[in-house]
Amino acid sequence: MSINLKTCTEEELWKFVGKHLADNGFDAVLVGGAVVSVYTEGAYESGDLDFIIQNLSKEKLPEVMKNIGFIKNGKNYIHPKCDHLFIEFPSGPLGIGEDYNIKEDEQEFEGTKIKILSPTDCIKDRLASYIYWGAGECFDQAILVGKAHKFNATAVKRWCEGEKASEVFKEFHKQVQK
Repeated sequence: MSINLKTCTEEELWKFVGKHLADNGFDAVLVGGAVVSVYTEGAYESGDLDFIIQNLSKEKLPEVMKNIGFIKNGKNYIHPKCDHLFIEFPSGPLGIGEDYNIKEDEQEFEGTKIKILSPTDCIKDRLASYIYWGAGECFDQAILVGKAHKFNATAVKRWCEGEKASEVFKEFHKQVQK
């Protein structure tokens, strides 16, 4: 894949890096705000991409990322031509609040399967940031995804109830229906 790192979107960078990681044996799932960017076609821009590695030690990650020009700088991976986005690899496991039974979505890109949170789990992830850290912008991001994509409202409601946040679901659902 050819990518213009100076102007790429979160979605383009996800596909480029996700394919590279998968081709090198990493089971990597895109999580966080970049998922919102992908699902809203750039209506929201996160500025970074977070991948959870589910199968291998991160020991080989610096070398694998260096092969596509990304150098580790603290906890981030940066590319000299891509000064508007950076990449992080937060610790796993893949989970949202107390829910660790996450089934990621797979998309095929240039013959390789790459992974991303489903719209339903993206909404739960954003609501988790709102519930636990009071991040109002994450509540707004959940609404953006809810308006842009079909999602399992029953699953989101059940998850919110499990997190003792039924009122959050009610307000979220009301906003999505507007």
